[in-house]
Amino acid sequence: MRSFRRHRVPVAVLLCAAAVLAARPTAAESGGVGSGDGGVSPAYVPADAGVSAQVARLFEEAAVATQQYEAGRREADRQRTQVRWMEQLLGRERRQLAALNADLGRIARAQYREGGGMPHTAQMLLADDPDELMRGQRAGRQADLALDKAVTRSRRAEARFAVGEARAATAWRRLEKRNSELGEIKQDIQRKLEQAQWTLQGQADASVAAGSCRGAVRLEQPVQGGTRPWVAPVESYELSAGFGSGGERWSSRHTGQDFAVPIGTPVGAVGAGRVVKVSCGGAFGIEVVLRHPDGYYTQYAHLAAVTVDQGERVAPGQWIGQSGTTGNSTGPHLHFEVRVTPELGSGVDPVPWLLKHGVRL
Repeated sequence: MRSFRRHRVPVAVLLCAAAVLAARPTAAESGGVGSGDGGVSPAYVPADAGVSAQVARLFEEAAVATQQYEAGRREADRQRTQVRWMEQLLGRERRQLAALNADLGRIARAQYREGGGMPHTAQMLLADDPDELMRGQRAGRQADLALDKAVTRSRRAEARFAVGEARAATAWRRLEKRNSELGEIKQDIQRKLEQAQWTLQGQADASVAAGSCRGAVRLEQPVQGGTRPWVAPVESYELSAGFGSGGERWSSRHTGQDFAVPIGTPVGAVGAGRVVKVSCGGAFGIEVVLRHPDGYYTQYAHLAAVTVDQGERVAPGQWIGQSGTTGNSTGPHLHFEVRVTPELGSGVDPVPWLLKHGVRL
């Protein structure tokens, strides 16, 4: 049963560092999700950090490009909203102007019917009450003046809003063009990332097939944003196969929790500990096993690369590898186990174990 809980991808500056040699790792585990390597210790060769670093850097660039693209889309939506607001204001102003013009027409027609076309002196001579006529004339002039002012204000407002509408529309078109360019940049990065990911996976598959583990790939570690003692093994994921689930892919029951993530995703230690195993053969493909101070062990399997050496001490969240699909795997993901011993078959359900340590998946 797949859970679609999503988590935010961290944006960290990822740089390539030199690959280093490390001690010979122990043998891969046997049994479990497939056949093991029979306890044969694989050969150890120096690692080339080039592709791993490229994948890490492209992940960063893709995250930045996505943020810029999404920010541009939000700004374009804001500009569109402003244009619509301008159009609504203009519509209201036009309706008011039309009403004023209609009133002006009615006044003009009434004046014509009531002798508005006669000279003012003649109107006074023919009027029954000249004083009332004078008051009416003054009221008419005041009404005409007020109407003229209202028409002038409305036309000025229409011109002002028309300028604003044009500016907003121009800004929106400019944003649309920029967003189209950002979309193309994003797609280009994604294409390069996909190529680099499968190159990395190809190197990992070759290592597993040859039984020769590459050395630790040294990537610059991200700046840890907090002091939490326990964290999730990956920052952005979808939960897939859970602990104890059945299926023809496993010899008995599933022994861990799977995190669906793209190839090359940085994998971090869930807590402080020491690397007790790095191996690259058998059903788990490339894997790392850590021992934690409380006596529990955690396993990180189906990796495409490792970034630590056996015997090395690690901190919570420190990158220990990059995810992949090596070994008995049907697609890119991280297989994560919590064990009482370093050996297969002693696992406990990772989800409640992590929750007990303050990590909610």
